[in-house]
Amino acid sequence: FLYLVGTFAAALIAVLASFIVPVEITLNSANTEITPPDGIGQVLSNLLLKLVDNPVNALVTANYIGILSWAVVFGIAMREASKNSKELLNTIADVTSKIVEWIINLAPFGILGLVFKTISDKGIGRILLALLVTTMFFVALVVNPLIAFLFMKRNPYPLVWKCLRVSGVTAFFTRSSAANIPVNMKLCHDLGLDPDTYSVSIPLGSTINMAGAAITINVLTLAAVNTLGIPVDFATAFVLSVVAAISACGASGIAGGSLLLIPVACSLFGISNDIAMQVVGVGFVIGVIQDSCETALNSSTDVLFTAVAEYAAARKK
Repeated sequence: FLYLVGTFAAALIAVLASFIVPVEITLNSANTEITPPDGIGQVLSNLLLKLVDNPVNALVTANYIGILSWAVVFGIAMREASKNSKELLNTIADVTSKIVEWIINLAPFGILGLVFKTISDKGIGRILLALLVTTMFFVALVVNPLIAFLFMKRNPYPLVWKCLRVSGVTAFFTRSSAANIPVNMKLCHDLGLDPDTYSVSIPLGSTINMAGAAITINVLTLAAVNTLGIPVDFATAFVLSVVAAISACGASGIAGGSLLLIPVACSLFGISNDIAMQVVGVGFVIGVIQDSCETALNSSTDVLFTAVAEYAAARKK
């Protein structure tokens, strides 16, 4: 519950920050037609239509939301499959994951090629990076401590500082929530937490507790929206926050994992995949700092919320 609340709160803060400091980026959209939604009604209608799209058409047209929804449906249905079928599916999944890993390793070269001319001519605005980092610091030092205080009913900052100092600093350099799991496990042990709790919550958090990813998705998506002149009301931004929070839970615990979910958020505003991938390219360019701060926030919050949940439960007893 804390993981979901923290991720959604971070997504909302990112939206508010983007409204307060509107940021634009340079995109090559001259040959692309943009059909922005008229309002929240059309956004919800488009979202529903994408969810129930034909699965084959969703794959052909790169409808990421439709692909994800059908993946969930098939995943639930596959619980009825036989043992041999499940083993075959596991093998296919492993092969697919290996192919995706190869593609991701090559993706930065292709994505950077999409925006090379733009970057070389005009560069990347420092305001975008400053907005991302400032929002992440605000969530780490204000929002997360506030959530911790509401559950623990005591000063959360000693715990917050320790999580940031031990887990956050290490994650900043590894840029991988998955790689930082041993550090978080040891920190939980040093805090005297229940092994039965953190042995489950820490690996789970490295996968679904992605406040930094939600911030990255929302800020970069709204930067593209501002650049293209698409009007956004708060209701639409709220839907974006929900989508970003859910999408962030599926972000891989590797460097740059959250950037590949930006097309999902961009599709809500009728932004084509060509333009969305340019936004992803911008993210890769600033990723050295952005992804380091993002991972530090994500990983340190895994320990923080694990400790908060245990302390809150102990307080009730």
